[in-house]
Amino acid sequence: MLLWGVGMVSTGLNRAFGTTLRRLISNSTSNRFKAFGTGIVVATLLQSSTAASMIVSSFAARNVITITSAIAVMLGADVGTTLAAQIISFDIKWLVPVLLFAGYVITKVWDESHYKHIGRALVGLALIFISLGVIRDVASPIGQEEGLKVLIEPLATQPILAIVIAALFTWLVHSSLGTVLLFMSFVQAGIIPVGLGLILVLGANIGGAIAPVIMTLRDIPAGRRVPLGNLMMRGMGAIIFLPFMASIVAPFIAHLDPDPARQLVNFHTFFNIMVAIGFLPFIGPMTKLSEIILPDRAREEDESLPRYLDPTAFTTPPAALACVARETLRVSDVVQRMMRDTLEAFRTNNTHLVQGIRDQEAIVDSLYEAIKNYLARLSSYPLDKHESKRYMQILTFSTNLEHIGDIIDKNLMEMASKKIRNQDNFSRQGFAEISDLHHRVMDNMNLAQNVFMTGDVKMARKLFEEKVVLRNQEMMAAESHFKRLSQGVAETIATSSLHLDILRDLRRINSYVSLIAYPILEEANELKTTRLRTTKPRAKKPAPEKKS
Repeated sequence: MLLWGVGMVSTGLNRAFGTTLRRLISNSTSNRFKAFGTGIVVATLLQSSTAASMIVSSFAARNVITITSAIAVMLGADVGTTLAAQIISFDIKWLVPVLLFAGYVITKVWDESHYKHIGRALVGLALIFISLGVIRDVASPIGQEEGLKVLIEPLATQPILAIVIAALFTWLVHSSLGTVLLFMSFVQAGIIPVGLGLILVLGANIGGAIAPVIMTLRDIPAGRRVPLGNLMMRGMGAIIFLPFMASIVAPFIAHLDPDPARQLVNFHTFFNIMVAIGFLPFIGPMTKLSEIILPDRAREEDESLPRYLDPTAFTTPPAALACVARETLRVSDVVQRMMRDTLEAFRTNNTHLVQGIRDQEAIVDSLYEAIKNYLARLSSYPLDKHESKRYMQILTFSTNLEHIGDIIDKNLMEMASKKIRNQDNFSRQGFAEISDLHHRVMDNMNLAQNVFMTGDVKMARKLFEEKVVLRNQEMMAAESHFKRLSQGVAETIATSSLHLDILRDLRRINSYVSLIAYPILEEANELKTTRLRTTKPRAKKPAPEKKS
């Protein structure tokens, strides 16, 4: 229940303020002290240094902030997470019904707003207080058992073993806050002595820094340096503190507050503040050390790899949807490039251009697969009504772009290769018709991209109407083609099937492009079953009076 409550608080506040906090991080890192303060604010609200680490790692990997600023943010985040432990350590059980009632009311009142997640966080906070009380009540008799003392004694005499066990446990539960609160309740119940509890807190601080390191193993070096730097600073801090724990640190912490539970929480805060004071002036050397350990890999940028699918954004669906929408625009840019090169391939009979287009289609397939997997992971998180609509819009648009890529690759490029093999040429008028239709499809693709980003009803209406215009243009081009056939134009006879198939595939591509307009027009009540609603329905004429 304790870990569940901590998770609810972190997730709720992340979803309520995550987008704002991301913007705060990206705009408040001009110097290390400002970045340090930003880290305190962000971690205090998120209740998770792991979440803060993943956010700043993602920003560092994309060069949004420097590695030096990112490490300064992490020092602040480590301090910020201790403030939550300070508040929760006070015995304020009377607040539980207030938190539960407030959480329920906020969730119901703000059901359509992202601020409803504040209610979730309040309920999670209530669960934390309830669970700590349950642990104290249930664990109190256990502290008198002789068998437990036999298990605890080796840890009390082997501090390194205690640190390793605490670090591994914290890494498994992915919450240093939850682990510190658990150790606090054990000390309060008399299960473990205060001295061992302080050693376990050192291990919890190291374990809290291990999770982000493992979670970013597949990232580029720039993104991995931030959690690695944080782990090195916490590890060195623990090494420096360990020899002085019994002689200096423990008496000093006991002097601040004699309450055993408060001693653990105070030490947790004291340790992170001292690490921040000790390493903040030396962030530059830490950055250089992390660069030596994780040097940049010299490689060409692979266009088939996604750039904007941030794995840390899932707990903030608006941010995650913005990331996947941006990646979908990348796919749209590649498809438009394929379309532009297609006309040139037909005009010049260039085999290298045909192969280049097919290579770009492989990029489209790879990016679409990444987008699809990202959306599948996002679907496991709760989405509100507006987010669900945007989710389906992105999925539909990206799928249609992938279909367009298939049409270009498997149909148009096959016809281009056939035209090159046979050394055929279109008639001047015939190629002009193909070119005109192609340019209109390209214009509609640009329009569809704007509709996808803005959801503008006026542009969606224009895109829908363009579908009819293009169909009429295709029919006129086909009629003109048949007229040239009847006149016996040699080029027209040789390329007749190619000409008609190209016209057909361009119309199919435009149909996929225009699908983005349908849900927008339907939501605006401008779409009938069979056609676009362009005029208001006329009033019925009154029935003629019957003659007597």
